[in-house]
Amino acid sequence: MTSSSAPTAHDVAAFLQQHPEFFDQHADVFATLRVPHPHGAQTISLGERQILTLRERVRDLEWRISELVRNATANEAIGQHLAQWCTRLVAEADAQLLPGAIALGLAEQFEIDHVALRLWNLPGLAEDNGYAKPVSDDVRTFADSLKTPYCGNDTEFEAATWLDARPKSLALIALRPADDAGSVGLLALGSDDPARFDPEMGTTFLESIGRLASAALRRLEGPAAG
Repeated sequence: MTSSSAPTAHDVAAFLQQHPEFFDQHADVFATLRVPHPHGAQTISLGERQILTLRERVRDLEWRISELVRNATANEAIGQHLAQWCTRLVAEADAQLLPGAIALGLAEQFEIDHVALRLWNLPGLAEDNGYAKPVSDDVRTFADSLKTPYCGNDTEFEAATWLDARPKSLALIALRPADDAGSVGLLALGSDDPARFDPEMGTTFLESIGRLASAALRRLEGPAAG
């Protein structure tokens, strides 16, 4: 700063940063200095202001820790339900009942309001199996193009008509034996909650559901499934 001009706020801040010993040498200034209250019109001491700042930081950290604990608890619950669902698929002795175990198991374990499943290109699936009902070429083309699950509030898809009621939000998961293979089915999950399958949500969990269901259905790839 120059002797001919008044110091600016920047000058004062720079001076204090360059001379941290200032308040040690002038403790009386530190004790009597008053600054605006962050949430009011009155002034408080610099020490009180620092305490308020620290308290706000502590509250923020406590909130973040609580959020982490909630997320960890939710993820643990999801993991347990996923394990129970997988156990049901592995334990199913009759391959013809696998589609039902997939769909009904998801509805039960994850409290999904509406679930539907259609399968094709699986030689081992009996033609009279309810999950082998014919689907349009548009559905198959759509499933082939679906590299990641669809989530959203557009429920005008043909697959939404498979559900027992029109949902408020919808997730569609293509089933395929390998990532680069053609589809063998489409899983439709519907919820009465518009936010359940939000278009902004991550799809990692749904992708895992698709891979696990597809792996279980490989038992139906051959003609002698059962």
